[in-house]
Amino acid sequence: MNPSRIIRCLGALFSVFTVLCSISPAWAATPINTDSRGVAIGGYDPVAYFTQGKAVKGSEEFTYSWMGAQWHFTSGKHREMFKSNPEGYAPQYGGY
Repeated sequence: MNPSRIIRCLGALFSVFTVLCSISPAWAATPINTDSRGVAIGGYDPVAYFTQGKAVKGSEEFTYSWMGAQWHFTSGKHREMFKSNPEGYAPQYGGY
């Protein structure tokens, strides 16, 4: 194979690699599925699935905004737990 052709191919691969590495991680984030009011997962408390093992409706009194959605919780404690690790409590794939 011609050495100049190898160099051109490597240059092209480097260019593609550079572009892919510069893409903002925010673009890669899955959007959150919300209702018409912007509330995620139908207003249910995402932490309750882990602490109580079931779906429990959250309250507008305890809300937190994350990833462009409003999240409702049953208590301030659950809200703080979510705030400390939202990726661990939010449903996979944005709740879709």
